[in-house]
Amino acid sequence: MRFRPLLALALALCLTLVTACSGGAKAVDRASLTYDDIHNTGLANDCPTLPESARGSIALTAGGKYQLREICMHPAEVYVKGEPANKRQEAQFVPGKILTRFTTSLDQVYGDLDVKGDALGFKEAGGLDFQLITVLLPGGEEVPFVFSSKELDATADGAAITTSTDFSGSYRVPSYRTSNFLDPKARGLTTGYSSAVGLVPAGDDYTSETVKKYVDGTGNMSLSITKVDGNTGEFAGVFTAIQPSDTDMGTKQPLDVKITGEVYGRLEQV
Repeated sequence: MRFRPLLALALALCLTLVTACSGGAKAVDRASLTYDDIHNTGLANDCPTLPESARGSIALTAGGKYQLREICMHPAEVYVKGEPANKRQEAQFVPGKILTRFTTSLDQVYGDLDVKGDALGFKEAGGLDFQLITVLLPGGEEVPFVFSSKELDATADGAAITTSTDFSGSYRVPSYRTSNFLDPKARGLTTGYSSAVGLVPAGDDYTSETVKKYVDGTGNMSLSITKVDGNTGEFAGVFTAIQPSDTDMGTKQPLDVKITGEVYGRLEQV
């Protein structure tokens, strides 16, 4: 009996060493994994990475036809701009905890890359280019939003993709809700009631909550390339996006959401 505390201590130490040796975010080659290796592990939500030694460049020809393909964006941190404590203070972005598990990354995003002189232009054409995410703020408020890269129209300086290439541009943020969604009072755009049961809308105060509409938003995104493999055409880096949160189909004011994380992609000549 007196050896049980020592046994428990030794077991805890072993687990700590194993965790320390195997823990931490590591790059995983998803191409070598099977479905069973990935299922319910969260690995599918991670983006591929490049080694720190990938410091090459990808030369481009003016007028050539190129595409950026297999673009993956993995959100690592999310901040929400809230109301200031008083009128003398400016609103600040506060960190939020991502509640959505395993389905936050955009993947297989693609689009055309134009080379015009010393400028690059990228226009997103499709892919898994939106995800529904909810974050929890320190005060307990939950903020849903659509993380998107739809119709991203970004530009960058230079005539090649290097570790100093920075794309920036705007994109479309679709509505978090669709026309058939019903709020807790059974109000919707095409289904349900036009107002809360037992209440008749009268005046702007009621109309703003009861009249639903599909509202798109606009976000701004920057992609900073920090790693380039000139042999494979792969590139990686970080992204920052600022966009609006959900508006509950136009019935409430959106909050500004800032998303940062890792980006990966591959250049292909077509």
